Amino acid sequence: MFIRIVSSIILLPVLAFILINGGIPLYLGVTVISLIALKEFYDAFRVKNFNCASWLGYFLTLSIYFGSILQIDNRYMACSFFIVFFILCILLVMRKYNIIDMSITFLGIIYIPYLLNHIILISKFSNYNYIYLIFIIAWMTDTFAYFSGYFFGKHKLIPKVSPKKTIEGSIGGVIGSSLSCIVFGYIFGFDLIHMGMIGLIGSVIAQIGDLFASSIKRFLEIKDYGKLIPGHGGILDRFDSIILTAPFVYYYIYFFIK
Repeated sequence: MFIRIVSSIILLPVLAFILINGGIPLYLGVTVISLIALKEFYDAFRVKNFNCASWLGYFLTLSIYFGSILQIDNRYMACSFFIVFFILCILLVMRKYNIIDMSITFLGIIYIPYLLNHIILISKFSNYNYIYLIFIIAWMTDTFAYFSGYFFGKHKLIPKVSPKKTIEGSIGGVIGSSLSCIVFGYIFGFDLIHMGMIGLIGSVIAQIGDLFASSIKRFLEIKDYGKLIPGHGGILDRFDSIILTAPFVYYYIYFFIK
């Protein structure tokens, strides 16, 4: 626990710097995080002898962020996906990779860089402060779920996927996220009903993101995706709930608030 707390103390100022400054620091930060998380994802599958085409994954990751940062037409991104898919088809025909390797390669691309790219998309809204909702939802859910589960947890949520998570902890996470978003909305003058809804639904989605990442680890029989962050595991272990929360926040704002 001590190592976990120290790691958090070191990481929080770095993250705060990236978020507060936005622009190039944010773009570089999200890109680097995506590349590291994607490497951890592919390395995890290699434990079970799956042969992911990681080099194509990294190429498409850079292509996604290059197009997003420069606000290039969406057809550019679609073309990049086609090129990578076409190359994988050739490699499949040549028996360099099999269909499972190809599927895992694309799953990693969609799951990590494509979804995390929504952080950059949110930063381009007229009100930059919306970007903080992603992290408020993910981390307040995690914090309140932990303490609610610690003090009140009696009923297991999904023990086969995550033995320590409880129904009481999950409910506490939803309540904590909702209240935190409402307070955030009050401070910045946002509609409190929308903030409450984002906090509530977002918390459920964040927990599903956490459980999804855990289910993959169970399948691969590994404890963590990496060891980069002492006490936390890898980048993917720390950002697993954020990966699904970011697109949810983006689309909620885009369709109901913007």
